[in-house]
Formats: sequence, C-alpha cells, structure tokens
Amino acid sequence: MLFYAVFVILPVLFTGALALSSGVRPGLSDMTFAGADNFASLFSDGSSFLFPVLTNTLLYAVGTTVLTTVGGLVAALCLARLPGQGLWRTLYFLPVVTNLVATGNAWKHLYQPDGPLNALLNTLGMDSVGFLQNPATALPSVMIVQSWASLGSAVLILSAGLTTVPRDCLEAAELDGAGPLTILIRITIPLLRPALLFVSITQLLAGLQSFALITVMTENGGPGDTTNVAALEMYRRAFTYGDWGTASAAAFVLLLITLTLALAQLRLFEREGKDT
Repeated sequence: MLFYAVFVILPVLFTGALALSSGVRPGLSDMTFAGADNFASLFSDGSSFLFPVLTNTLLYAVGTTVLTTVGGLVAALCLARLPGQGLWRTLYFLPVVTNLVATGNAWKHLYQPDGPLNALLNTLGMDSVGFLQNPATALPSVMIVQSWASLGSAVLILSAGLTTVPRDCLEAAELDGAGPLTILIRITIPLLRPALLFVSITQLLAGLQSFALITVMTENGGPGDTTNVAALEMYRRAFTYGDWGTASAAAFVLLLITLTLALAQLRLFEREGKDT
C-alpha cells in the first residue's frame, strides 16, 4: 500500500496540481492556481492538441491494435501447423526483447529514400516511397514498426489460447463437412475470444502511451505534426517549452481516455465470463 501511495497516488495528485496551475516549472513555489485554463487551452481554437495530436494518437493506437491482433492471429494459426513451434515462437518473440531504440533506428535505415526497401521497390519497377518523409505515409510506416515489435507477445498469447480450443469440437465440425474457413469463423475465433480481447485491449493501451519509437523514427513527430502523439506532445510542452501546466492537463486527458478503455475492458471481460 505504501509503494502504491508513493509511486502512483502521489504522482497523480502532483500532476493534478500542475494541471491546475500556471507555473512554468514543477516547483511548488512557482505554481499559481489557474483553474481549468490549461484544459481550456488544449481545446481552444488554434490548438493542435485535438487535431492532429489526439487524432493521431487514436489512429495510431487503433491501427497498431488491428495490425498486431490480426497479424498475431494469422501467425499463431500458421505456427500451430508447423513442427518446431518453440523455435518459431522464440523467433517471433525476439523483437519484443530487442531495445526499442535499436529497433527504431534499424527500421529508420530501412525506410530511407536510398534504403533497402526503396531499392527493392525500384528493382520491382516501382517508384521510391518517402516512408518517413511523406506526411501521408509517415504515421502508417511507424504503425507497422510498432506492430512488428509487438507481434511476438500477441503470437504467444494467441498460441496459448489455441491450445485451449477443444479438439473434439474441431473434429466434429470436420465430420459434419465444415471447411477450414467455416471452422475458423464459427468455432476457433469465438472460442479464442478471451485471448483476442486481452491482446487487443493491451495493444490499444500501449498504443495510446507510445512515445519512444515515434521519437526515434520521426524526430519530434515530423514531418510537421503528422506523427505527433499525445505522449510526445506532453514531453515537448514540459521539457522543451517548460509549459508544465498544459502538459499535465494533456496527461490527465490521456489518463481519462485510458481509464475509459480499461473500464470497457473489464466490462467486456465480465460479459465474457457470464457468457462462458
């Protein structure tokens, strides 16, 4: 309880105090009560927080969740039919234990205009793509890397979930003439719903809090603000501009969104428990 109070409750309370103050530094002597001014400034005309920052954050979180969950499901289904599953799962899990800065720099090199990916496209007769330089492709390019780096966790969880699917149900469906696609849609995915739900919600929450990978690959959310997300915007406001008030207010907005989704997760888990 003491650990929870020191490392969770006190930081939240202090962040709340900063969000309601107009001090430019996080010192108690510099704080002046400002009411809801910091929250109002986040959503005022001309503010970039709602668009594109918060919009980018939600797109990034939803996009990486879909890519990771679908990719993890496809990989888990394929691995279930291959020999040496332990080896394949280890290989898939390697990106998870790789330093995120190293991962970001490696993919940044791959995405360069004269990098290997564009060389491959040119070899295939296609034009080069400014993956991180073009505003239209910058955010999706980082989303792909985030999903790739998270795929190993999803594969492990979904592979474990597949082992709980009763074999007799699958065999009975095959005897009744059901094809592989019908078995997947009507039996496997419904029985895999708890694992899919856990993967999707944890990936969504991780996407909402993403910071390091975007910082490494895009250098402050560029080009422009096309890859700027809430966590990065908070860092810039606090440590670059010294505006701790609006940075803390933005943190509370993100906390509210995260708590809402976490409560939705608990509600869905409760419903899942009642259904099963």
